Amino acid sequence: MVNYDMGVEGLARLRAEGAAHTVLDIREPQEVAICAIADSLCIPMQQIPQHLESLERDHPLVVLCHHGMRSDMVAEFLRNNGFENAWNLDGGIDAWARLIEPEMARY
Repeated sequence: MVNYDMGVEGLARLRAEGAAHTVLDIREPQEVAICAIADSLCIPMQQIPQHLESLERDHPLVVLCHHGMRSDMVAEFLRNNGFENAWNLDGGIDAWARLIEPEMARY
């Protein structure tokens, strides 16, 4: 079984290198208002099926939520719908805030 988790260090590396990627934040608007990764595409989890045609297929699509549970389900849903580039951000925004941007607000 292939592991489709990306660690926060991997995402930070993609961003630092300027590599093409999309961060898809599937949290609810009230969660995103607390903290978010800059330049993320924010689409709540329940709205993902209506937005499939607008999502990127040509480079990594890194899906995140609070801790990585919801985003894992959405990444799997996306892969089952033809998105071979869908990755789950392991640990979610919480891991990002703890390990990459310690000044970021947490909840």
